[in-house]
Amino acid sequence: MNVPGTHSLALLFFTFLLAGCVKGITGMGLPTVAMGILGAFMSPVAAAAMLVIPSLVTNLSQMLMGPGLGALLKRFWAMLLGIVVGTALGARLLMSINRQWAGRALGLALIAYVLCALLLPPLRVADRFESRLSAPIGLATGVLTGLTGIFTIPAVPYLQALSLERNVLVKVLGLSFSVSTLALAGGLLGQGAFRGEQLALSVLAIVPSLGGMWLGAVIRRRVSPVTFRRCFLLFLLVLGLEQLLRPFS
Repeated sequence: MNVPGTHSLALLFFTFLLAGCVKGITGMGLPTVAMGILGAFMSPVAAAAMLVIPSLVTNLSQMLMGPGLGALLKRFWAMLLGIVVGTALGARLLMSINRQWAGRALGLALIAYVLCALLLPPLRVADRFESRLSAPIGLATGVLTGLTGIFTIPAVPYLQALSLERNVLVKVLGLSFSVSTLALAGGLLGQGAFRGEQLALSVLAIVPSLGGMWLGAVIRRRVSPVTFRRCFLLFLLVLGLEQLLRPFS
């Protein structure tokens, strides 16, 4: 990590407090925010390793909320399997490409996320197409997860297009993100990317992540969702542009 000592801990605390706050408000976004900030100070490999445990803890709590997990596993198994396979491929790519190109891939993923959220009209996927699309969507999401540490594209727009009831959507997002997190951890472990320091910091990040989720739940009741969404997307756009336009050293 490029920022030593107490500065490292302050960066870690701020990053996961903010990322947890975003997740508390929107139900997602922890890895997106964490990778966007940490990627400015360390390699994408180190950043991805650091977000694994807080992401898993917060997503498992979201996934296990309420009944119906078995039915969702039966319905979305092909997408989840695609995520696992794709993440393994993406993690291998992440370890083999230049750090600066990996940072640019992260920047492009952040910008793509913002543009999809701002420009794409509400999508609808007919029931008859779900069985054909789930596996390719999972595979594409997995490759991007392994390469950038971001779990959202194209899984989130796809799941939103299925017109799921809100509580079901939140639960299936937690399921998808949990599988993505476990697959990312397995991919990084298989490539020898986990180190003791990163694992310890990842465990430490649980505290600000959960604190941020609580704070986000409080803010959600007081701030206009439209205002927050615009600020959140602008923040991600700035992070993505910073990664994409960073000069080669």
